[in-house]
Amino acid sequence: MLAMIVTLAIASLAPARGGFVSFVDVLGTVSVFLLFFLHGANLATRTMLESLAHWRFHALVLAGTFLVFPALGLLLAPVSKTILDQSLYAGLLFLCCLPSTVQSSIAFTSIARGNVPAAVCTASASNLLGVFITPFLVGLLLARHSEISFASLGPISATIVLPFLLGQISRRWTSDFIARHKSVLFFVDRGSVLVMVYAAFGKAVTSGIWNTVTPAQLALVLVLCCVLLGCVVAYTLAAGRIVSLSAPDRVALMFCGSMKSLVTGVPMAIILFPAATAGFIVLPLMIFHQLQLLVFAMLSRSLGSRQSRVRTH
Repeated sequence: MLAMIVTLAIASLAPARGGFVSFVDVLGTVSVFLLFFLHGANLATRTMLESLAHWRFHALVLAGTFLVFPALGLLLAPVSKTILDQSLYAGLLFLCCLPSTVQSSIAFTSIARGNVPAAVCTASASNLLGVFITPFLVGLLLARHSEISFASLGPISATIVLPFLLGQISRRWTSDFIARHKSVLFFVDRGSVLVMVYAAFGKAVTSGIWNTVTPAQLALVLVLCCVLLGCVVAYTLAAGRIVSLSAPDRVALMFCGSMKSLVTGVPMAIILFPAATAGFIVLPLMIFHQLQLLVFAMLSRSLGSRQSRVRTH
């Protein structure tokens, strides 16, 4: 979170200009390829296939991620026609189309004493499917708010899918190396995102984002992110009880079904949207990312402490 704030500050005060723009663009392109390659190399396809027996749980998570979130985003359309900037509303719709996080949702599930194996499987499946579903949803929902069209999704999706598939194919040779160097790859993963945030937001700054996005607009985006998060958490809690999931499964459902991936979202935004608008698009996602970390950090600790007291007694 601190690194993200520092990166935004640097991009605002010293965005790339002149010849440095080309260097940052090349670095961003390499970062996108590396990031999706690592995503593919990290996801164990066999583990996800073996989890299909727990289909009700996974169906609820994926429904929250790719159906409930986009539906809520569409319900916010009247706000964009009155008080919210169109580019920021497009950013809200974009975050609603993204897959769940992997590391964060698993970590919070573990802290809260939830079903960690189920969280690993469903978060991985969400990211795997998101490589294909997110570009489709973006083309479907954002056609009126951006230059995205279904005709342009083929080559755009290939930019995402190709390194991902290469990562999957490489698992035979790279899985052991990745397992031994997870801490190093974690920093590569996060570093790539920061490079892309700087590139996208720097271009937005030079295009005048701070002349358009006022403090009142930022506050409104924060409120709408709170509404989105609250509604989806309510969905996961209700859905888990309706289908009679166990308590550990309901915990995993809440975290995996309510979170959105910044790591996947930033490179997708850079690929899917024009350079001048990508910064506007990722701004709501960055606000939502900070919000979900703060809320779920507190909630997971509370749930974990409660489970510990129950087991003690």
